[in-house]
Amino acid sequence: MATRRAITKPPKNTPPAPAVCSPCDGSGMVAATVRVGRKRRPVGQQDGFCLNCLGSGTAPDA
Repeated sequence: MATRRAITKPPKNTPPAPAVCSPCDGSGMVAATVRVGRKRRPVGQQDGFCLNCLGSGTAPDA
């Protein structure tokens, strides 16, 4: 009887990782300054929704 050959499968093509959004660095959230008073002085920061990627964390043009 003939010996069995080992069949090798071709490597699968993995899709490239999606590009990360630059303003939020992939988190989907950006810091927004909170301003109060008549002179609109900044008092702190709060998390805001990233308007570039709409919270997905991936670059919109990718």
